[in-house]
Amino acid sequence: MTSDNFHIRTMRPSEVNIAIEWARLEGWNPGIYDGECHYAVDPDGWFIGEVDDEPVATAVFTNYDSRFSFAGFFIVRPGCRHQTYGQQTWNAGLAHTEGRNLGGDGVYEMLDKYQKISGFNFAYRNIRWEGVADGKEQEELVPVGSFPFEEILAYDTDHFPVSRRKFLEKWISQPESTALTFPGKDNTIQGYGMIRRCFTGHKIGPIFADTPEIAEKIFQGLTASIPGEPVFFDTPEPNTDAVAIARRHNMTEIFGTARMYTGDIPDLPINNIFGVTTFELG
Repeated sequence: MTSDNFHIRTMRPSEVNIAIEWARLEGWNPGIYDGECHYAVDPDGWFIGEVDDEPVATAVFTNYDSRFSFAGFFIVRPGCRHQTYGQQTWNAGLAHTEGRNLGGDGVYEMLDKYQKISGFNFAYRNIRWEGVADGKEQEELVPVGSFPFEEILAYDTDHFPVSRRKFLEKWISQPESTALTFPGKDNTIQGYGMIRRCFTGHKIGPIFADTPEIAEKIFQGLTASIPGEPVFFDTPEPNTDAVAIARRHNMTEIFGTARMYTGDIPDLPINNIFGVTTFELG
């Protein structure tokens, strides 16, 4: 039974860590600095449901622009589930998207529920892999700061439904992270990748690259920065070369998500997307 004292509001900046901590408790292992990178994009999209001023549900609906939004951090606190708190919080966030094409990475086993409740269209499955960092430094790679930010943004936009300037500015410069690019012979970007500290180990995301060979070099370079530490890698299942990288480095599949959209599935170069940026923000 739900409470009459339930209400939904947007989070204050100081409350962002509630969603991050709940994600940690769910075993999603978010990055230490994910909250500040995500929140900067669309502060009005962070929703919290409360009963008697106690948080019971969170949901984040990030409007990137007038066309595209992405949902994440949809969590209902244990002991408060199977009521209507989650659905009400979700509906409040959905209203915030105002008809945009909404993307999300949901638990794969709950795909039918997402399709029925919110009309999501299944695009493909993502796989999370876990392993131990065993990379070797690659002399061809250079720090992401070696290129003008506008060039990094343009390359990133080629692999994402929309431009995400605010997010990327913070993402590639966060503490305890390494971001590397692969320059071509004409000094254009042919790949870039990022690895960041999480509550457990480090997580790679993204790796975008023109070829599987470049993606392998970026993977090697990123993992060389954290030798012997736990590392996590999220790959789109249709990109068999990305899956092959994980398997080649003796990584173990630990779970999968369903990439979904409420509108048309974006026409992206999936064979050049080797590592998903983040399940919470696309």
